[in-house]
Amino acid sequence: MSTETAQEELLARHRKERKDLTNQITSLKKQASKKTRKQVNAKCTDLEQELDTRHKSELAKLNGVAFEHSDSEEITPAQLLAQLSLDQDPVQSVCKTDELQQREPELQGKKRRNRQKERLAKRDAEVARIKQQAMEEAAEQPNLKDIEQNSLDKVCVVLNLKQFDIQPDGHCLFNSILDQLRLRHQTNNDIEYDYNFPEEYTGTKYVSEMDVYSLRSLSSSFIRENRDDFIPYLFDENTMTVKDLDEYTKTMETTAQWGGEVEILALSKVFNSTISILMSGRSTYRINEDAKNPELKIVYYKHSYTLGEHYNSLHDL
Repeated sequence: MSTETAQEELLARHRKERKDLTNQITSLKKQASKKTRKQVNAKCTDLEQELDTRHKSELAKLNGVAFEHSDSEEITPAQLLAQLSLDQDPVQSVCKTDELQQREPELQGKKRRNRQKERLAKRDAEVARIKQQAMEEAAEQPNLKDIEQNSLDKVCVVLNLKQFDIQPDGHCLFNSILDQLRLRHQTNNDIEYDYNFPEEYTGTKYVSEMDVYSLRSLSSSFIRENRDDFIPYLFDENTMTVKDLDEYTKTMETTAQWGGEVEILALSKVFNSTISILMSGRSTYRINEDAKNPELKIVYYKHSYTLGEHYNSLHDL
């Protein structure tokens, strides 16, 4: 018998048992008097909990999963005898339940405490084992942060560049590019650069007056005006759908959302500049290599910062 068939049969039996118990509980409640109604209701609740626990245990066993219910779900002698007395007079059954509940601490209190201690000891031992295993595995793992930083440092020496720290937040890409614009474009005051400002952009057109939101607006406006060129970059592999371009650019323009390749490409077109991205373990990635204006240089980190991916600016030595 397949696991799927066995599970269907088990669930069918559970439904029947649930229906039968509901009928028994209804009958008990109808026969209860005012004096016994409270005890009968409590007994019915206990029976429902016992059935739920047994069903969960059977499902877990079928699926090969260990199941351990709490003390509050254990079947006491009082509950067990009460269940066996379902066909008896409800008042008589409740009286037996009350009597056994009074003796319950004497019958099983000590045993329950021992079981709980055993469970706690077993749990603590398992937690200690997992912690020790995690520590041993962590000690064997390479330090990716150091590996990445050492690799970038060596490449920067060869290229006569130094890494200029940018605050690590959602604006780091835009701040890095803004720093490059001020470093490589703004200082050449005698040169008039040919920029491609989007028609819908209404902000300042002077680099000296721009901030991160100027660059966010420029990139988002350029993407909207050239949507056919950027839609392929908005494919979401997790949902297998294309992100809504207008919603994407609105979020990018008005929040501190991290920027990436889409925004780098857009800004390289706006400022008519090649943007090169230095990365560990890979050759320098250049976007818009045919651009006419001075190249903008940034560096990408994957492992070096707590918040995750990060961009810094690159200055010449």
